[in-house]
Amino acid sequence: QVQLVESGGGLVQAGGSLRLSCAASGGTLSNYAMGWFRRAPGKESEFVAHITWSGGSTYYADSVKGRFTISRDNAKNTVYLEMNSLKPEDTAVYYCAAQISGSYYNGRSYGYWGQGTQVTVSS
Repeated sequence: QVQLVESGGGLVQAGGSLRLSCAASGGTLSNYAMGWFRRAPGKESEFVAHITWSGGSTYYADSVKGRFTISRDNAKNTVYLEMNSLKPEDTAVYYCAAQISGSYYNGRSYGYWGQGTQVTVSS
């Protein structure tokens, strides 16, 4: 069973950058397409980005397109989310997840989730 651990969150000023990592253990990450989701206080979980198992295709929410980049290193069993030009509205707990079925933008399509990492963007 795949276990996912996120890291790299923190406090950053608006306009700054952060790089989140999602390390997998107990399984081979290359077997899965991967996604990043986020949940802001008082809001529903929101799709952020998705990458296919090979890394050949990526998809983004409109709210982060052009600012965030998802990537993966299957040799390191790790997925990344590079976040640039951060805005206060990006403040949330960010989760990585392994897709097991269904649509990439639907959280129900993901069977394995990390514990999340907090990202706080100050204005």
